[in-house]
Amino acid sequence: MNDSRHSVLLNAAERGVKYLDGLNDRPVAPSANALARLEQFDRPLGDAPTPPEDVIRMLDEIGSPATIASAGGRFFGFVIGGSLPVALAANWLAGAWDQNSGLVVIAPPVAKMEDVAARWLAELFGLPNGCGTGFVTSATAANFSALCAARRALLARKGWDVEADGLFGAPPINVVVSDEVHASMLKALGMSGLGRARVTRVPTDEQGRLRADKLPALTDNTLLCLQVGNVNTGAIDPLAQACAAARAAGAWVHIDAAFGLWAAASPKLAHLVAGIGDADSWATDAHKWLNVPYDSGIVFCRDRDALRGAMTSSAAYLVEGQQREPYQYTPDFSRRGRGVEVWAALRALGKKGIADLIERTCRHARRFAEALDEAGLEILNDVVLNQVLVSLGDAPRTQEILAAIQADGTCWCGGTVWHGRPAMRISVSSWATTDDDVERSIDAIVRAARAA
Repeated sequence: MNDSRHSVLLNAAERGVKYLDGLNDRPVAPSANALARLEQFDRPLGDAPTPPEDVIRMLDEIGSPATIASAGGRFFGFVIGGSLPVALAANWLAGAWDQNSGLVVIAPPVAKMEDVAARWLAELFGLPNGCGTGFVTSATAANFSALCAARRALLARKGWDVEADGLFGAPPINVVVSDEVHASMLKALGMSGLGRARVTRVPTDEQGRLRADKLPALTDNTLLCLQVGNVNTGAIDPLAQACAAARAAGAWVHIDAAFGLWAAASPKLAHLVAGIGDADSWATDAHKWLNVPYDSGIVFCRDRDALRGAMTSSAAYLVEGQQREPYQYTPDFSRRGRGVEVWAALRALGKKGIADLIERTCRHARRFAEALDEAGLEILNDVVLNQVLVSLGDAPRTQEILAAIQADGTCWCGGTVWHGRPAMRISVSSWATTDDDVERSIDAIVRAARAA
């Protein structure tokens, strides 16, 4: 049995390393043939077992060629980072541990690493000491968790116990968002029962920043949702001004900062997020700019009791100690030890390495903008972080060029619509992106644009 286990695990590891080693030499997008071969996965489930080695071979030989090479250095779609080697290795080791990471008693190392990583992160971001922190699947889950904490705290002020009595008949919460609110934030508002449409929208400027001078009257029953890192432009809402207005009114401020929060970890960029520590809750992803494997989101809450009260439960069989019990701060009971790779990435990089990762990718984004502007393409945003928004013409021409770029395979960029204009979005989020990757990608984009 041990020989079989060793064989299949080592085989999978070897195939994984070979896959990563080959990323630089393959097209970023899979071929049509590779995609067609995925149909081979769709077979009737047989009665007899299949040898594990055959299962891994099939996964690799059919699955690997059909992947998007987002783990490499030339994938610039969405906001997707690769995986740092140390974070991936930690993920593999944590998978071998197979810890149910909801309780300290059944996952002592994971719980300890989460506590340490939470403290390190709060220090990096300039958040208050003692924040309640939960390691969740994504920024959507982090936003949801934070909204539940805000909902609990705001309604408790009115004498309402939302966890016990629900929202039926509860005093209304006034939710304020910007016109550029992200879709994940709206999803979280829907899931938390606060409503996607039952919001007051605040106008934004030409970069997508909330206009603080257009804020409505705020009260102690207001939930103000701000954004750090517009998904198209990278723009950051005026945090200090908006938080000051909310603080004066007794409102709760939540910041959706799926990738932008990491700017606070850079001495050169931290001024862009001045005032971020004045909010009440924050949501971010580690699988974006920290470059740990999917899935990895983090929620922070100034009032740790509000987050704990919104998320916790109890049962006689749950053996709890005096330490922070991880499940009390997340929607999940049972979950994987995603805090392990967060701890590993932070420990391996240190403050200087994290700052370098953030600053380097932002430098790559500026290089994209400068070179494409010189080539005659219109850059639609101020490149403040890692997002570059490029006009390629009208919708048909934009689609033609994007298809050509993706088919060429040198790099992968996605499309968007910005203030009614179709555009290409370049998001530089990976530790693996080199200067050469950027120059090769610029050449490919310019070739496709000129050919069109």
